[in-house]
Amino acid sequence: QVQLVESGGGLVQAGGSLRLSCAASRNIFSINTMGWYRRAPGKQRELVARITSGGSTNYADSVKGRFTISGDNAKNTVYLQMNSLKSEDTAVYYCNTVPALSAAWGQGTQVTVSP
Repeated sequence: QVQLVESGGGLVQAGGSLRLSCAASRNIFSINTMGWYRRAPGKQRELVARITSGGSTNYADSVKGRFTISGDNAKNTVYLQMNSLKSEDTAVYYCNTVPALSAAWGQGTQVTVSP
C-alpha cells in the first residue's frame, strides 16, 4: 500500500507563488502517471496537472501557463510549482496516480489565496 504525503501549502496573496511537494512511501513514479488534484469548497475534486513516467505533462485549462508539475524519481517526490495564484485556486491539493488509487489519497495540503 503506497502512502502519499503532500506538503507546501499555505496562505498567499493573489499573484504569489507556492511549491507543493508529494512524497511517496515507495517508488511509483517510474511506472505510473502522477497527478495533482484539488478540491475547492463546495466543488468536486478535479485533476489540475499530470506527468507521465516519461515526463510528458498536461494541465487543466484553468492552470495552464501558471502551474508546472515535475518529478524526482530518485526522491520519490512530485512537485507542483504554482505561480500567479488567484483566489479561485484556493483548495485542498492532493497528489495521486492517474487514474487515482482510492486507497492512496492522503490528507492533502491547504492552499488559500487571499484577494
